[in-house]
Amino acid sequence: MADSEAVTTQHSTVEEWTRALAESVGSPGGGAGAGLMLAIGASLTSMVAGYTEADEHQRAELDNVHARARTLRQAALRLADDDASASEAFGAAFRLEPGPEREDAIQKASVEAAKASALLGERAIAAITDLQWLADNGNPALIADVVVAFGALRAALTGARTNVSYDLSTLTSAGATLEQVRHEHPDLWATVKDLNAALDRIDRLTAAIDHRAAPTDAV
Repeated sequence: MADSEAVTTQHSTVEEWTRALAESVGSPGGGAGAGLMLAIGASLTSMVAGYTEADEHQRAELDNVHARARTLRQAALRLADDDASASEAFGAAFRLEPGPEREDAIQKASVEAAKASALLGERAIAAITDLQWLADNGNPALIADVVVAFGALRAALTGARTNVSYDLSTLTSAGATLEQVRHEHPDLWATVKDLNAALDRIDRLTAAIDHRAAPTDAV
């Protein structure tokens, strides 16, 4: 890929994208990485669903799980690129000369970045139920892949939760308090709590099946 071409999660090779991630440029960054982890979780969910055979009364649900995972994989890559764009605007705002224009740009970029991460996190939360279904009903030979998928989802959720929280905190740079930020952006503030709850849920689900995926730990 030529240097003049943009590196995107959707259209670059893994080598190209991770090389770009390794550079000190901020885009792609941790938020885009969270999107990639969501795509990995969705891909593993799709794989396990594809290897699973279901009886007649579970066939429709299995097909739905499989379809949602395939759709999420593509959506996650788009969300990763959206987050990378938001991060680029965020960094550009902080590079402006001090003054009202810079403060306004930071405020706008912070909210947009938080919204991008919140949307990614919401999609990750929705994916937990399908993976839980596969943990209970999927091909038992692929239980280790389910645990890895949970780990990928957890990484996506952690990234989304931390980025939303951090982006909201930057709104205090113009003198607002965190209490004022919570009042002005209640939905984004509530998203952080939702993501924390989702992390706890994943930890409980993973702990419940870990003995099946890693039985040597018990010896």
